[in-house]
Amino acid sequence: MTNDFDLYDTDTPAPGKADQSAEKEPELVYGSAEEFLHEQLLPTYVRSVTGKSAKWCIEWYFHPEAVSRVAALWRSWEHLRLDPATGMSVWWRDHADHHMRVLLDPQGPFYNCDMKEHRDPEHLEPKKAPAGWFPDVRAFQA
Repeated sequence: MTNDFDLYDTDTPAPGKADQSAEKEPELVYGSAEEFLHEQLLPTYVRSVTGKSAKWCIEWYFHPEAVSRVAALWRSWEHLRLDPATGMSVWWRDHADHHMRVLLDPQGPFYNCDMKEHRDPEHLEPKKAPAGWFPDVRAFQA
């Protein structure tokens, strides 16, 4: 199994003299950010999405920022759920409340969409800086 998020070591140890007392790595509850969104996040994070105070796109997966934020929410939830003391409180305070506030903001990534229709966002168009302003630091690494 591939482990794109480096949450858990999913490689099976080679048979032999492996430490028998070592604990088994915890398994993921959700197999993807989308599953997490549908089964955990949206059923528990309920808000009124009127378009004025909050916006959501029915096709959220077409928004790279939303995909990245939902993946971050999923990964942090999988990690913090293992802390029985304050893990979920930390997740709500530091992750869910923060990212959902940004996602639902009327000026956020879904600003051009509504609950019925996705509209492609207008991407920021930067100019390239003059040559030499941002040297590639990898060239200076030993």
